[in-house]
Amino acid sequence: MSDPQSPLIEPKEPSRFLSRLRNYFLTGLVVAAPVTITVVLVMWFVDFVDAWFTPMIPDQYRPERYLDFTVPGLGVIIAVVLLTLLGALTANLFGRTLVNYGERLVGRMPLVRNIYGALKQIFETVLSQSQQSFREVALIEYPRRGVYSIAFVTTAAKGEVQARADEEMVSVFLPTTPNPTSGFLLFVPRRDVITLEMSVEDAAKMVISAGLVAPEFDADGTTLSGYHVRTQAEEDELHK
Repeated sequence: MSDPQSPLIEPKEPSRFLSRLRNYFLTGLVVAAPVTITVVLVMWFVDFVDAWFTPMIPDQYRPERYLDFTVPGLGVIIAVVLLTLLGALTANLFGRTLVNYGERLVGRMPLVRNIYGALKQIFETVLSQSQQSFREVALIEYPRRGVYSIAFVTTAAKGEVQARADEEMVSVFLPTTPNPTSGFLLFVPRRDVITLEMSVEDAAKMVISAGLVAPEFDADGTTLSGYHVRTQAEEDELHK
């Protein structure tokens, strides 16, 4: 007589054929999704810029007047030319004087000055070419001892933060998954930061993929080019 507490029918393990089909589907998704999303975003950006700058072209000079189709990207070209000319004009003394006068005028507007100041600081930080935003990739123990997270070391702590600490501190940016542009600013003792060999780009891809995409790492401690996506067999081995 069978045990009444035991199940009457044992669940069947998925066949190798279905498992292989699932792996093929996921591999195709990994290949197709980034390409598709990138193409859609690029097309949206080009159409958005064209809608703004194409009307600046006189009607008699527009390509669609002489062709049977619309030429995409003309607005992007016009935007690049105009921004380049604007940068060249503001690089001289006269241009800088006009910019400074305009900023002083904006600074007298209570709400506008806050918006303009924040946007200017963001763009200067993102587009700055004088120094890299992130110097190196590191591991830190977060959110508790024994649990490690990937973080980007930005710079050595300065000012009051460093003055009130008893040891050397560094500021690190702890990104979130799957959106690495959001995260937390942490001040960590330098001795608690484990520097990694991987590049900032490799670490960002690892964060976005939730650890599924990781740079190859040789036994001698060097990061290799290319990426390794775990197979189903490796995932099963990992969870044993």
